[in-house]
Amino acid sequence: MIHRLIPIIAFAFTLSLSAAAERPNIVFILADDMGSGDIQALNAKSTIPTPHLNRLAAEGMTFTDAHSPSAVCTPTRYTTLTGRYCWRSEMKQGVLNGYGAPIIETDRPTVASHLQKAGYQTAVIGKWHLGLGFQKNAEGDWAWDQPLDYSPIDVGFDRSLIIPASLDFPPYIYIEGHDITGQPDRTQPAIKFPDFLREGELGSDFSIVDCLDKLTEETVKYLRAPERKEAPFFLYFPLTAPHKPVSPHPRFQGKSELGPYGDFIMQVDWTVGQVLDALDEAALAENTLIMYTSDNGSFMYRLTDEGEPHHVADQTVQAYYEGHHTANGIYRGTKADIYEGGHRVPFLARWPQVVEAGSECAQPICHADLFATAMELAGGQLPDPRFGAQDSYSLVPLLQGRSSIPRAPVVHHSGGAMFAIRDGDWKLILGSGSGGRQQPRGKKWELPYQLYNLADDPGETNNLFASHREKADELSAKMQQLFADDRSRPIPRGSKSKKK
Repeated sequence: MIHRLIPIIAFAFTLSLSAAAERPNIVFILADDMGSGDIQALNAKSTIPTPHLNRLAAEGMTFTDAHSPSAVCTPTRYTTLTGRYCWRSEMKQGVLNGYGAPIIETDRPTVASHLQKAGYQTAVIGKWHLGLGFQKNAEGDWAWDQPLDYSPIDVGFDRSLIIPASLDFPPYIYIEGHDITGQPDRTQPAIKFPDFLREGELGSDFSIVDCLDKLTEETVKYLRAPERKEAPFFLYFPLTAPHKPVSPHPRFQGKSELGPYGDFIMQVDWTVGQVLDALDEAALAENTLIMYTSDNGSFMYRLTDEGEPHHVADQTVQAYYEGHHTANGIYRGTKADIYEGGHRVPFLARWPQVVEAGSECAQPICHADLFATAMELAGGQLPDPRFGAQDSYSLVPLLQGRSSIPRAPVVHHSGGAMFAIRDGDWKLILGSGSGGRQQPRGKKWELPYQLYNLADDPGETNNLFASHREKADELSAKMQQLFADDRSRPIPRGSKSKKK
């Protein structure tokens, strides 16, 4: 646990546009395993219809160099909510399962808890995957009839309706606040890809194929509720798709002509459309900042030989021939990898009162930046960087049209705990392979490292480590400093030292 925090940095709400006098509502939609090539507005070659995401891009800003803080689920979610890279916590690699213990301490500041203090209503509806407080009985079995002793309610959310983890992890249940809504009364058998599921407890009110629709329906209800107009709100809507099980609802099956994965992308797009419609119908759209992104890249591999088995011909194959679809766009690698395909993700932001429609921003950003962004918009206080939101920078100036902001290099982290550091056009991978799924996986901290100039080589095909050792050494030193400081944000002048 960490000590009680004394916030010392007050961000004044200084938007220059007079139309933005009111504090905006904030909606953060986090897709699960969607690649940068899965949205037509970002990939002109894609034939998967995404009209609602295209609309979001047309009406807002596209961040073309946005990164999830990790190439896998749990650590990205931790960083998004705390503004602190997950590798600074006790969880150094991999993900939790559905029964995992909580990794966000109840006294650690989160974007939700700080927005609560600033007068915001806060809600999470969707996939949690950050650990929960399930109870056990005297025999050591799970006590499904008992309230949880830890849920999102304990880290800043007023309203919480979640599933424990990814939709392929048991227990398959809904949790409302601290209560399980339907106790498990049957067992879900294991199923292979694309409907991939692990064997485990299945709640009495739970349907795998209807889960995303259920969460969408509850989100729409939340947005349409009269109390949404009584105070600004923060809604965190972490989706369950297109992560496995790749089980699109029957009304989408066969629609994309690119297999179940393509159909699932269409369902994700429809889900976003439901949120946009609800904001319009509730007359909330004008003063709502809505952000859409993904927790990491797509798990779909790219094939260069049409003769190899692929997803269109055989839906059990987790790969597309590149002539059919490129889920991660032009980028190398997949989910879990340290390469750009693992963590360079779509990031769209719309706020009609402030953000210029159809605009783009090329500055590298990270999901850790949600915390500082929200605090500036709310007029609240950001914690001292030694004790909270250690790696978060406000995106407000970028949303207002500035081309760049001063910030520390962005740190990338693979599913296998391999690091990379991004500074300007340069990226240094501190290891010898992908650090994730794609071969060769290599080893972290093993030489030769990999150095790429992404301006010239976005596909990471030309390793410049041997020919640019001075640049590699410079980036390696910066990475070591970020480790040593235990933060990316600078300590404000005049602040007093306070030990944990």
